[in-house]
Amino acid sequence: MKQLFTLASFFIALQLFGQKQIVWFDIGAKVQYGGAGFYNSAIGNSDLFDYKISSGYGIGGRLGINFQYSGLSLEVMKSKASQTFDRKGTTKIDQIDWSSLDIYALFRHSKNLGYFEIGPKIALVKKVESTLEGAIKTDNTSDYNKTVFSGVVGFGANILGNDGRFSGILGLRFEYGFSDFVSKQGAGANVNAPLRNAAVYKSGYKSSNVAFAGVVFELNWGIGYFGKAQCGKRSKFIMF
Repeated sequence: MKQLFTLASFFIALQLFGQKQIVWFDIGAKVQYGGAGFYNSAIGNSDLFDYKISSGYGIGGRLGINFQYSGLSLEVMKSKASQTFDRKGTTKIDQIDWSSLDIYALFRHSKNLGYFEIGPKIALVKKVESTLEGAIKTDNTSDYNKTVFSGVVGFGANILGNDGRFSGILGLRFEYGFSDFVSKQGAGANVNAPLRNAAVYKSGYKSSNVAFAGVVFELNWGIGYFGKAQCGKRSKFIMF
């Protein structure tokens, strides 16, 4: 996102206002869509089920705290995702759907109209529903952890705007969960979650790790920066 505020715009601002720029801020709206779901090696190796391609999406906003080309991107997104399975030898489908509030804290480096980001995500899981053998959806939220931690990597490029006040950015993002999606209750003696079939775990319980790989689009607006007068006066906030 620092492509929003190129090095040239920094120098122009310094010349116009006689200020030394310390830190600058931008805000944005964003949406993402792509392949989503979770991976469980016991299900993947099972003779009972086949994984199907599933999808997920999120919508939210961000705040950028920037120091020249690098900074911190704080994001909050409301997300929904699902994981679908085929039951081998039948036409029946099982599906797990969930919604969450996702909080990101990403280091972002931007230069030459491109960016790279990396950091953690905390997903606050709000609701999980299962649809087994095409039956009516059942609320199974208690079988899943309320908090899931993931690692995030992304990159992209500026495709709109270059005046330091507005930009549109298109990128790719990849996420993988490091903590088990299933709660202790769901992974209990009967090993019911996520497909409520203990036969899947005949070789022992395996964790379920959420994942996402998709496209991200952002619209960002520059707010301003803290500047310090060259004569040594107090720092002040300057709007773009």
